[in-house]
Amino acid sequence: MNIEKRLAELAIELPTPPTPLGNYVGAITVGNLVYVSGHGTAKADGSYVLGRVPTECSEESAYNAARLVGINVLATLKDHVGDLNRINRIIKVLGMVNAEPDFLNHPKVINGFSDLMVEVFGEVGKAARSAVGMNSLPMNIPVEVEVIVELKSS
Repeated sequence: MNIEKRLAELAIELPTPPTPLGNYVGAITVGNLVYVSGHGTAKADGSYVLGRVPTECSEESAYNAARLVGINVLATLKDHVGDLNRINRIIKVLGMVNAEPDFLNHPKVINGFSDLMVEVFGEVGKAARSAVGMNSLPMNIPVEVEVIVELKSS
């Protein structure tokens, strides 16, 4: 499967990768693994999806925000590795949800990210995953995701 063609079929345009908000890089490669820093809900216009789930950001909006995070991660990966077709598989996903203490559907929210990875990469987009609730996230974003990706052998 050609990933660039798949993105076009899904009508997904990758934005400019988000700029790190601190003293870190968006991604780093060690051997054939790419460690992608936590990404948030940056929109193409530079604004962010905001709000705590479910009181300020509905579960459905948070799912869509997690999908947006996935698009941002793909943008960083493309910038970092040059060609998304170099990705062999998504290995590990850590999804964090800015949630009220009684919110219990963290996995459903992070499915927004995971569903996108499977839509784009097929079965190799299905990863080991954790979906956890947080007391807060930077700037009051509803979702942050970090990921580990394996590159194809050269």
